[in-house]
Amino acid sequence: MRLCSIASGSSGNCIYVGDDTTHLLVDTGISKKRIEEGLDSLGIKGSELNGILITHEHVDHIQGLGVFSRKYEIPIYATQGTIEGINCCKSLGKMPEGLLREVEIDKSFTLGDIKVRPFEISHDARQPSGYRFENGQKSVAIATDLGKYDEYTIEQLQNLNAVVLEANHDVHMLEVGPYPYPLKKRVLGDKGHLSNELSGRLLSDILHDDLQYVILGHLSKENNYEELAYETVKLEISIGDNPYRGDEIPMMVAKRDSVSEVITL
Repeated sequence: MRLCSIASGSSGNCIYVGDDTTHLLVDTGISKKRIEEGLDSLGIKGSELNGILITHEHVDHIQGLGVFSRKYEIPIYATQGTIEGINCCKSLGKMPEGLLREVEIDKSFTLGDIKVRPFEISHDARQPSGYRFENGQKSVAIATDLGKYDEYTIEQLQNLNAVVLEANHDVHMLEVGPYPYPLKKRVLGDKGHLSNELSGRLLSDILHDDLQYVILGHLSKENNYEELAYETVKLEISIGDNPYRGDEIPMMVAKRDSVSEVITL
């Protein structure tokens, strides 16, 4: 299985998950041109995609969906609430008939040879979800845009071989930064975004010997930076109640504006 961040951050998100026979995108929050360039770097054409999975309807996750889907007519999978949000987003233009397919939280379905399981996340959208992918050999998951996590979240992320996990902000940078107070309150809230510290604590709860790679994603441009996210998450692992140290975990930070290293499992 392969995992690659085409873009990840507060300005746009698009993740590739696939294997030799099945190619999937999670979110299309960047332009059609950038999506195509990212896929091209992976040796994949837009027409070869088996499906597009949308986590929620915020613009940084669906910006390119209308243009991209009108060109390639790839089936789009999302929860009922997210589909309603997509249909209410006038900037996408008219969506092609029949492409939007409803999925249910905690109910698995299959695309190509990959089993997909949507799971609930806590975010201020209509019905947001993360996604877990399994192809019978390896398992990966995308878990971003979650203001909090609980035992349910930890359960969904057990026994993974790779994970894209949100490390959105440094709490101190956010508190003293330029955001207006209501936005700061939103980001810090239970339906906001996961801080570097919480990301490290969640990661500590799902670590196991076969977790081969961690990608930290959805970093805030204003309230975080790559080195800080990376070092904070490593520290939380080292001081956490687990047998691992931060520098033992293969980990990288997804790029905001460029394609990240391809993780091959």
